[in-house]
Amino acid sequence: MEVRDAPGALYEVLRFFWKHDVNITRIESRPTPRDETSFNFFVDFNGRRGDPNVDQLLVALKEHTERIYVLDDMEVPWFPRHVSDLDHIADSQCFNDEEYRRRRDVLAQSALRHRHGKALPHIDYSHAEVETWGHVWDKRFWDKAIMRDLSKQIGYSRGRIPQQEDVSAFLQDRTGFSLRPVAGLLSSRDFLNALAFRVFFCTQYIRHHSMPLYTPEPDICHELLGHAPMFADPEFADFSQCVQEFGLASLGASDEEITRLARVYWFSVEFGLCRQQGELKAYGAGLLSSFGELEPEYLPWEPAVAAKTEFPITCYQLRYFVADSLADAKHKMRYYCQTLAKPFHARYNPISQSIWVDRAVATQSRE
Repeated sequence: MEVRDAPGALYEVLRFFWKHDVNITRIESRPTPRDETSFNFFVDFNGRRGDPNVDQLLVALKEHTERIYVLDDMEVPWFPRHVSDLDHIADSQCFNDEEYRRRRDVLAQSALRHRHGKALPHIDYSHAEVETWGHVWDKRFWDKAIMRDLSKQIGYSRGRIPQQEDVSAFLQDRTGFSLRPVAGLLSSRDFLNALAFRVFFCTQYIRHHSMPLYTPEPDICHELLGHAPMFADPEFADFSQCVQEFGLASLGASDEEITRLARVYWFSVEFGLCRQQGELKAYGAGLLSSFGELEPEYLPWEPAVAAKTEFPITCYQLRYFVADSLADAKHKMRYYCQTLAKPFHARYNPISQSIWVDRAVATQSRE
């Protein structure tokens, strides 16, 4: 709407929103092109045409502004608005070992049948799968005190793969994050979108026994020996907030922004390093669950640089970004999210498990 520039002019217009009981969610102002005597105000609010309160408001605004236009909703890529919308996220996977593929397919179907609000699938892991877990367990990097805590609380041990349901309940109590089973690799958009709801999509299959110390894709070792202990470590306690901010920043983002966010996430949450007492310390889950890494080029941690850096997913990493400290890593990650050009501001409501946005948006169909 166009309003004549004068002291109190905006107040005179906004009072009609109060009068007609219409809640404002966002206001943006810009000088009117080629007219120095007026301003354009873009106002988002709750409600639509056809609502008596909104219709009466529009009539009043037409009488008290220079011009008024009702714009179409901003169109953005599909994103989940409620945690149950994560049911729509699909995935796929493949592998050459026929027996391994059959086992993966059984676990994949179990994950695909899962729906929000239901108990997570219970998996009976085979002796061979537990042996592979044991090989990774022997190489774990985490402090013994943390592993003792996980052993006491959830039953972590070399000879037993914990159930995802138990780990999810533990993490939700500690951080507000929960796990959700997934059949295989997701798109960056789908995975990041879920983080906005404090949900980690988590595989339940285990890496191939021929390569127990490295996997090119996430598996149960990556999730439960990489990510889970990180959140159990008091030193990393507020790191989960950074992770959720990545998710919120991804909602409705362009494909280009998703690519940049995914790269920053990869070089931090998955393969991040920081300095601690003069030594390098891994905080990325990929480094904490795969043990042929850590022999490449090291670069200073700058999210804007990481966002432009491609990475391999089928072999060891060629370069890592090193933060001055864990606090430095978190600060720069948060700052990067704040600098992104976002189509709207999003906020997660943990009570309703839904996303609130401050603009009227129309999501594109999910392909």
